[in-house]
Amino acid sequence: MNKILTAAHWGTYLLSVEEDRITGVEPFAQDPDPSPIGQSFIDGIQHPCRVTKPAIRKSYLEQGPGAATDLRGAEPFVEVEWDTAFDLVSRELDRVRQDYGNQAIFAGSYGWASAGRFHHAQSQIHRFLNCIGGYTKSVNTYSYAAAEVILPHVVGHMDWLLKNHTSWPVLEKHCELMVMFGGIALKNGQINVGGVGKHSAKSGLRACRDAGTKFVNFGPVRDDVDAYLEAVYHQPRPNSDVSIMLALAYTLWQEGLHDKDFLQRYCVGFERFLPYLTGESDGQAKTPEWAAGISGLEAGTIRDLALEMARKRTMVTASWSMQRGDHGEQAYWMTIVLAAMLGQIGLPGGGFGLGYAGVNGVGHQFMDFAWASLDQGTNEVRDFIPVARISDLLLKPGEAFQYNGREYRYPETKVVYWAGGNPFHHHQDINRLLQAWRKPDSIIVHEQTWNALSRHADIVLPASMTAERNDIGCAKRDEYLFALKQAVKPVGEALDDYAIFSGIAEKMGVGDKFTEGRSEMDWLRYLHTINRQRAASFDIAMPDFDAFWEEGEFTLPLGHELIMMADYRADPDKHPLKTPSGRIEIFSETVASFELESCPGHPTWIEPKEWLGSPLAKRFPLHLMSNQPVTRLHSQFDHGKTSQDSKVAGREALTMHPEDARSRGLKAGDVVRVFNDRGATLAGLCVGDNVQKGIVQLPTGAWYDPVEPGVIGSLDKSGNPNVLTRDEGTSELGQGPVAHSVLVEVERFEGEAPRVTVYQPPEILRHLS
Repeated sequence: MNKILTAAHWGTYLLSVEEDRITGVEPFAQDPDPSPIGQSFIDGIQHPCRVTKPAIRKSYLEQGPGAATDLRGAEPFVEVEWDTAFDLVSRELDRVRQDYGNQAIFAGSYGWASAGRFHHAQSQIHRFLNCIGGYTKSVNTYSYAAAEVILPHVVGHMDWLLKNHTSWPVLEKHCELMVMFGGIALKNGQINVGGVGKHSAKSGLRACRDAGTKFVNFGPVRDDVDAYLEAVYHQPRPNSDVSIMLALAYTLWQEGLHDKDFLQRYCVGFERFLPYLTGESDGQAKTPEWAAGISGLEAGTIRDLALEMARKRTMVTASWSMQRGDHGEQAYWMTIVLAAMLGQIGLPGGGFGLGYAGVNGVGHQFMDFAWASLDQGTNEVRDFIPVARISDLLLKPGEAFQYNGREYRYPETKVVYWAGGNPFHHHQDINRLLQAWRKPDSIIVHEQTWNALSRHADIVLPASMTAERNDIGCAKRDEYLFALKQAVKPVGEALDDYAIFSGIAEKMGVGDKFTEGRSEMDWLRYLHTINRQRAASFDIAMPDFDAFWEEGEFTLPLGHELIMMADYRADPDKHPLKTPSGRIEIFSETVASFELESCPGHPTWIEPKEWLGSPLAKRFPLHLMSNQPVTRLHSQFDHGKTSQDSKVAGREALTMHPEDARSRGLKAGDVVRVFNDRGATLAGLCVGDNVQKGIVQLPTGAWYDPVEPGVIGSLDKSGNPNVLTRDEGTSELGQGPVAHSVLVEVERFEGEAPRVTVYQPPEILRHLS
């Protein structure tokens, strides 16, 4: 039996391998809080749902691009040889770029893909397409798209903020009060982009608690805060958090507890925001009583907390989920304004946080070291879409859209090329996506499994998994570098993305440009050489490639403790922010100049379109929280043991408050139908008071599995919440997803529930009849 190191976005593991099969999984010895998701390596790699050979949708193979697109998701596939698949892809890409231009190729390819630095699917596909003239891209992330757009107007870029968050040891020493909006969910901290050596979020938070930090949380789900923290829980009406923050700010102003000196020296625009806060500009003072009417909390609770925040060294945090709702930009903007009024930004243990444990690296103490990655080249196409506007791109060619103060147009799309990621997981309103998915001539995907993406494609190219290839594991905001050696042979005829694109590039006459004459191992040596050079600039001696490959890992020195924006506080003129004014912008002249009702020039309470305070709640009286799952990363390894063991009645678990279940005659273990005007899905019912009354929780990531494949509006069998979520932008500014502003109803499913079948392959033909 061999033991071979591998890595995933949720951790690093030693795989026990016998006769080319994975038989056991052990966490990395240095990891104090390993994720259980790693156990899915055992059955997830060698699973019946793996794609084992290139496959073409039957009508597409018979009739060519654009054939019977309404049968995507319903038709059988025909297996072909790799050379045939390479020919089909290369001919179609040549046809489209010559007849329509490269902007007609959309390759957002959003998703986490695999953890290795070289075999990173998005880098591979973007490099390949840039070799042939480029593609229409997507910008921002589903995780925090609204934040990425609003924050540069207010305080600075999201990536800069994430890597500069005050580290856990500083919070442990100095933070007296942590006020959380949306919690700090340890299940999210399982994950880190590129991998995890040591999970530190749990120990970091618990060390704060042991040192005396008091925790207060506003949120509908108790599990979003570790019970060990003994947090004070407030469960407001979902999407009402901005009103609560405004009322806290109003109390600080009313009591004279706002830091006037900080607001004058480090901020601009408070005097423009104050008339709104006091009600001078709109006739409504943002008092605790006003917020109580919106949120359902007691006014005294809000007032007392504001006074306590002013007395103590206070960290105000907002989860990433906070800005994934209607007008999500406002939640982050107001978080910063509230922290600015307290005047503790840049002080140890105070200020604000935007996504602690959103991934493990946020709050983790690390050295700011940029690991080498594959050069993607230059994209000659200027067209792009905001990441969550895929359906609009396909349904509205030529139409205008607003984004960050400018107007753009959606190009016509003939080819969708996807490698790494799964839009049938990430994207909202799957039934609308299905309608849009019929529009392109060709959909080409690299996939490891027969999930919804591959089932709705025309050309499916089987891709290998991390344990089936060689790579280097290294991550943002993590100190470890791992040699990831191939543990098992690829299943069937699966190839890595680099080999697939190399084959297509050769057919298209750009093989040398794409590969530069390097094999997989040549590229790993090349990237390691760059890493050694960068390490040397820090006076860090890194071993040569052969020694590193033999040793299996390398650890960077521990980075310094961070205090976010400490340099700015020390000297705002010497260390200005990357905002138009160089200061924290409580009022943004730039945003105001855009004249957007959906995002005015200062943080504002704007009522959501769909929430428990809207008229629609009479028909759909439950607010859906489609949060991140505990047992997988998004939809990755939903077919694996860890995820499958969590299913109820064979499908994703929906959690409901006991009173809501009782009033509907439901009990734990029932198969329930969750529905609204956009669609319906089946789930297995859990009953518990970890969710508040009026809330149901259905995690994302269950593979979409319609009763009638290819039929828009068909009942989903597996519990995918994105048949229910809204496909609209947070605002005309950010255009982020609004997955957390959704209403539903739940009822028992009568009769025999249809069997979940998505974890088995679709009908596959060995040849055309």
